[in-house]
Amino acid sequence: MSLRYRLAFYLFGLLIGFYFVGEFLSAKAKSKGVEFCYFPNCRVIKDIRSKPFKTTPAIDSLIANKKINLKEINEAIANGDVDFSQSNVAYKKGKKYIIESYLPNNKKVTLLVINYSNKAILEEVKFD
Repeated sequence: MSLRYRLAFYLFGLLIGFYFVGEFLSAKAKSKGVEFCYFPNCRVIKDIRSKPFKTTPAIDSLIANKKINLKEINEAIANGDVDFSQSNVAYKKGKKYIIESYLPNNKKVTLLVINYSNKAILEEVKFD
């Protein structure tokens, strides 16, 4: 068998092996709830969501007036984009993050979240 055929068979088997290993690892990760976050936006959002989440009295009044609810806030954070030009700045002994997102009714919202080492506080909500 010539070198060309051996190389073709080797590469074909290698591709099949990569496919099965990828499927196996992704199925294992999904079953255990593991999420792979390598991009900065994903890592910040995951860090904020993994900590106890608190709100300020101003946000509590918005929730009481039914302008927004906690479910919408959680969805906005999960699906939002971090504005790094204004974020990752030391602010009140934590780090300030500006998250821009859309509510389910396609209303744009900007959230100011202060990320501490042990908690995350939603300080401000702006509707655009």
